[in-house]
Amino acid sequence: MNNLTAIAIQPFIPAKCFSSSIKFYQALGFELVSEHSGIAAFRYQSYSFLLQDFYEPTHCENYMMHLHVSDLNAWYQHLLALELEHDFSCKLTEITTQPWGMREFCLYDPSGVLWRVAQNNDDVQQC
Repeated sequence: MNNLTAIAIQPFIPAKCFSSSIKFYQALGFELVSEHSGIAAFRYQSYSFLLQDFYEPTHCENYMMHLHVSDLNAWYQHLLALELEHDFSCKLTEITTQPWGMREFCLYDPSGVLWRVAQNNDDVQQC
């Protein structure tokens, strides 16, 4: 019988400036687990992704990550305090409520990758 247990599914996030992107994700609170040959592995709690030393503008501008959190306000205040927009030329949007039942804000990393950081909104019925 085959063992089909999965260990992880890890997206490869592109980076315009690999070294700056590594510093950006470390500033957010991600742990740099390894770095070799243009690939950096990051972890936060039990979640992980791979950062790649690859940049193609259209790809980066259309790449999206979703971070589902339990306390959106805490994450937002954490990111505001880091002053990421000044240090990394990225963009942080205001918190909004979406019609599909989540409150969220967006964070664009230095390469233009969009992170949607969201929390369930108990006031809106989930699909």
